[in-house]
Amino acid sequence: MKTFDLPGTDLHVSSIVLGLMRIESLDDEQIRTLVGTARDAGVSVFDHADIYGSERHACERRFGDAVSFASDRDDVIIQSKVGIREGYYDFSAEHILTTVDESLAALRTDHLDILLLHRPDALVEPAEVAQAFDTLQSAGKVRHFGVSNHTPGQIAVLKTAVQQPLVVNQVQLSITHAPLVAAGVAANIAGLDQSVDRDNGLLDHARVHGITLQAWSPFQKGTSEGVFLGDRENYPDLNDALDDLADQFGTTPTAIATAWLTRHPANIQVVLGTTTPSRVAEAAAGSDIELDRQQWYRLFRAAGHTLP
Repeated sequence: MKTFDLPGTDLHVSSIVLGLMRIESLDDEQIRTLVGTARDAGVSVFDHADIYGSERHACERRFGDAVSFASDRDDVIIQSKVGIREGYYDFSAEHILTTVDESLAALRTDHLDILLLHRPDALVEPAEVAQAFDTLQSAGKVRHFGVSNHTPGQIAVLKTAVQQPLVVNQVQLSITHAPLVAAGVAANIAGLDQSVDRDNGLLDHARVHGITLQAWSPFQKGTSEGVFLGDRENYPDLNDALDDLADQFGTTPTAIATAWLTRHPANIQVVLGTTTPSRVAEAAAGSDIELDRQQWYRLFRAAGHTLP
């Protein structure tokens, strides 16, 4: 498993993150098997959010009920997210503080290693976020902070008041849903939709400022459009390329799709949302595969992106 020191922190992290948004319906033993498989594969980071499940904190509660890290809490990194409420977003200090306390109780831990602001709140008051972060850090309830789905400008707004480094930005990214990569490749090409910068240079901003990107939905075609793996009707060239490279490396297409993300020099972490242990092991194996430039760009082009 590829690992690295997370910039701006004292954390050493795995390049694969296990997302727990779908575990509510699993029994305790199934959750322990899923988490154990991830741990055996070298995964050290576990991703939650207060809204995951049929009610707030439902998946966090299932995790806390099923899994105990009492003897090795320092060996795992638990992160959660806050800010989405029913019908609106809320970065008020009161909501952040209350939600973190509820998450800690549900997860049965005394601290989060990383807390992310889940979706940009258009009504954000940076001073309120700063107040909440200072309170949580001084109380030892949260060690490090970050964001999810934020643009560089939105991060800059937060940083007018927030003193802690924002060390993570969790964003949607896969071979086929890669506007933050593809736009830069096609920069300054008029008439090509790919060249439109939809996120204000998010990837370059992250690399310049030491912010680690976490890729959610790493096998999705687009937003809520299903997976590209095995979709030969819409992505025949990509699946041919994935199969070919899987044969070359003696692995699976899932591992190659993961390797495409972990190959990037930005040290992108891949957030897996599966509840199937074998798929966790498959994807995790991709972390150790080092694609060369020709192989990486072959997948990029096979996914439908243009090299001008």
